[in-house]
Amino acid sequence: MTTKDPRAAGLARLAALVADETRAACLLALLDGRAWTAGELARHAGVAASTLSEHLGKLVAGGLLAEERQGRHRYVRLADARGAQLVEDLAAQVAPGAAERPRTLRQAGAGSAMARGRTCYDHLAGRLGIAVTDALTARGLLLQDTGFALTDAGLRWFGTAGIGLDRRGRRPLARACLDWTERRPHLAGVAGAALCRHALETGWCVRIGSERAVKVTEAGERALSELLGIPAQALR
Repeated sequence: MTTKDPRAAGLARLAALVADETRAACLLALLDGRAWTAGELARHAGVAASTLSEHLGKLVAGGLLAEERQGRHRYVRLADARGAQLVEDLAAQVAPGAAERPRTLRQAGAGSAMARGRTCYDHLAGRLGIAVTDALTARGLLLQDTGFALTDAGLRWFGTAGIGLDRRGRRPLARACLDWTERRPHLAGVAGAALCRHALETGWCVRIGSERAVKVTEAGERALSELLGIPAQALR
């Protein structure tokens, strides 16, 4: 007689939540780390508002999304970094050729921008995220031997750069996140989130378009060159 693993039912429920194209589209959109209204997500997913509301209810009840209401508007966001990590890790398992080819120049441009640089929930991804991760590693600030870990020099570097690290919670200081376009890990965790937030607040990077794409500004090129030795052409 076998004993059923008590986690099996919970895992099955979680998998069922993600195993719907409309809900998956919403989860991927929310990887930008911002709160969206139900109407915005309905238009993004290409479904009626009533249909989308039912899907959001399931995602909120399942713990993947958190919601808040302001007046007539209902806002939702990913509940926490763990949920964002789950979505990004699953997306990274999709075969590179499985995505639909862009049908217009606008779609092709948006895809190119996302591959060049984007936010992955609250940290940098795409070629930009990889370039920063590689530079931190090359300078001995980040170790990748057995999982990601900041070195003592790395901790000092963040302080010198004016990037505060909140180490009070349970979230890991540094974590590897598999990049779904580059197929290599980029920096996530507290350090990755702090670096991304600093880049956006100081104007090193700006958001472009309506998705998660970001662009490195001239000020960002200078800063990343001075602080990490990343050549400007690697950021364009």
